[in-house]
Amino acid sequence: MVKFIAGKKGEGKTKRLIDMANETIKTTDGHIVFIDTDKRHIYDLHYDIRFVETGDFPISNYREFIGFICGILSQNSDITEIFVDGLTKIVDSLDSEDLVKLIETLKNLSKNNSVEFIINMNCDPDTAPEQLKELMI
Repeated sequence: MVKFIAGKKGEGKTKRLIDMANETIKTTDGHIVFIDTDKRHIYDLHYDIRFVETGDFPISNYREFIGFICGILSQNSDITEIFVDGLTKIVDSLDSEDLVKLIETLKNLSKNNSVEFIINMNCDPDTAPEQLKELMI
């Protein structure tokens, strides 16, 4: 399953994502990964959540982001949830067409690896592509 939290800057998306990750760790039998561009929120997360900072990795398009995700999944088959904070900050170039391709690829990864993706991104929910609107929570 793929879920998105979309909204404008300053609407509390990151706080909501962190709260969701911390609640999920209480009930999951698997491992949780939290991906962010920097370490600002590392201490806001439960210590059992694996934190991955993308700042040292050049991720310029959605294909490289998928490769990054596949690398994480290949190292641990017990991952049940991956939380991504600030998709548009992590991926340098992400237009509507690439976002739709990313969504389809994440859906396939989710199905094939039994992992749930919860992603937040700066974007106006009213002007988002239909494929994204269907996945918003």
